[in-house]
Amino acid sequence: MDRTLEAFLEMLSAERGAAANTLAAYRRDIEDFLAHGSADPAGATADDVRAYLADLTRRGLAASTQARRLSALKQLFAFMVEEGWRADTPTAYVSSPATRRPLPGVLSEDQVDALIATARHAAEARPNLRSARALALVEMLYATGLRVSELAALPDRAAAVDAKLIAVTGKGGAERLVPLGEPGRRALADYRRWRQAEPTVADSPYLFPSRSRSGHLTRVRVLQILKDLAARAGISPALVSPHKLRHAFASHLLAHGADLRSVQMLLGHADISTTQIYTHVLDERLRALVAEHHPLARRRAHDRGD
Repeated sequence: MDRTLEAFLEMLSAERGAAANTLAAYRRDIEDFLAHGSADPAGATADDVRAYLADLTRRGLAASTQARRLSALKQLFAFMVEEGWRADTPTAYVSSPATRRPLPGVLSEDQVDALIATARHAAEARPNLRSARALALVEMLYATGLRVSELAALPDRAAAVDAKLIAVTGKGGAERLVPLGEPGRRALADYRRWRQAEPTVADSPYLFPSRSRSGHLTRVRVLQILKDLAARAGISPALVSPHKLRHAFASHLLAHGADLRSVQMLLGHADISTTQIYTHVLDERLRALVAEHHPLARRRAHDRGD
């Protein structure tokens, strides 16, 4: 077994560039499985794996830890099949433990306001194509909840001048219309004026053209623009990204009364279960609603002298 494990770890290092800490974690996870039962993974069965996962539950290990250890075993057994050391993988029919998706970090409304205000101030203080583009990007990301890949690659025709709706092609080619509020339309119109005045980009088929191979802004460049705005706004750049603005869009909508199904449509989620990661916002709003308006809650507050 030692030879099998070492060969597996060597493969992870050579072919995947796994770091020393990653290799050490794989070693611990696999050795823990071996200590539980069969010392020879060549003969391990699906029942052995299920028994190991059940033991992890009894030991009080989190579902996320169990899922990580099962992932390590799946990779080990797949490697053994490739090497001809096993005919099959016993993890093929073992379900991964259910884990709760982590709640996304969400920018506060004040932080988003500061980010937009910083971009707007720059566009007014030093009006040019670059400052107008930065303002249009941050306004549109927050106002629409678009994925950065969707926004960066928007064709010019997707958002006509003064358009209240933006035509977006999302994952899997699915199309949707996303409304754009007045501040976003103003920022976009100003950016368009600068864009049309610049001969090198005026005829680009993309709304946000660049010299990149794709012909439009890259996701990395949009991230750089946002982090620069964050630094100037006094916000830690580590807290700001296009995806964080997408999370803010959804969370702030729900906090102000939007329903989950509408947010699902705006985000372009094919399945509402993906959108349900934001239900923590609904839970908080509903608790506040009950605390503020339920007669029993008001009576208790009165009894406490609040």
